[in-house]
Amino acid sequence: MYTRLNSRAWRGAMVAGAIATGAALAVAGRAVAQQQNFDAVQIDTVKVRDNVYMLVGAGGNTTVMIGEEGILVVDTQFAPLSAKILAAIRALSQAPIRYVINTHMHGDHIGGNEAIAKAGRTRAGGNVVGDLGAAATSQANVIAHENVLTRLSAQPAAGQQQVAFALWPTETFIGRKREFLFNNEAVQIIHQPKAHTDGDSVVFLRKSDVIATGDLFTTVMYPFIDVANGGSITGEIDALNAILDITVPSNVNEGGTMVIPGHGRLSDEQDVIEYRDMATIVRDRIRDARAMGRTLDQIKAANVTLEYDGLHSTPSYTGDMFVEAIYNDLARTAPAAGRRAVPKE
Repeated sequence: MYTRLNSRAWRGAMVAGAIATGAALAVAGRAVAQQQNFDAVQIDTVKVRDNVYMLVGAGGNTTVMIGEEGILVVDTQFAPLSAKILAAIRALSQAPIRYVINTHMHGDHIGGNEAIAKAGRTRAGGNVVGDLGAAATSQANVIAHENVLTRLSAQPAAGQQQVAFALWPTETFIGRKREFLFNNEAVQIIHQPKAHTDGDSVVFLRKSDVIATGDLFTTVMYPFIDVANGGSITGEIDALNAILDITVPSNVNEGGTMVIPGHGRLSDEQDVIEYRDMATIVRDRIRDARAMGRTLDQIKAANVTLEYDGLHSTPSYTGDMFVEAIYNDLARTAPAAGRRAVPKE
């Protein structure tokens, strides 16, 4: 049974992890770990479909898909929670963990990569496996878009530390998507360029009809546009539209395709539509105000996010911060205007 967390510490850790960028991820992750008592964090398990679950803890939501061939894990939260996440997975199945997929590079989504991958085994075969030795199959593959590895392996800025090698993906893909069959299920990892970051991917479990979005979509905060790592508001809106191209609603637009957000509650298409509409409306208001010569301070004073602040504003990422992120992003891309999204019927 799912018990919704009501913890200020959890919310603070979530936001801190979501806004950490670049080589600062390792530092930020340690800072959050020092501030929060991870011993007190409970991992709640939400059944999404018969073989798909959402694990809610103190980082980005973790998706678990289970079948005869083994287990697939999407995002791994913070490192100090790895033992609890593994215990939650083992409560569901004793099958081997075969794949770990990262939706993007932020520390609250990759922190458990090392421990969870080491708890698994890579599928291997052919006449060369014996020559490769035990290391060839000693842990699960960690898959992400190439831009994730590029960002994590980049030379850190002065005063910052390199993200640990053990947290890097072991397998990357380029282009639009990486797809494979696992547990008799088509798994599609679909890259969303220049959105929340430049390495975001959604993970679509086609047979189960479940999508894990990473931080492209959340139910607890405004979209964080990580410009330092290639994000943009137009790419973010495009990514939300791409998610809606996949989702299919059930009765009166509720249910149907299940959407596991980067943070927050289990969702469906209608939740993503409302989030996309919010991001588009706020972007267009700021774009139109800039076209009329309004300054950033004037736009903030106009309270262009007022009706959405109750749902999405947090102390660490307020409506004004979201406005400033969009304003600065549009200023960098001017005179090109963002594409107005066409609402999905």
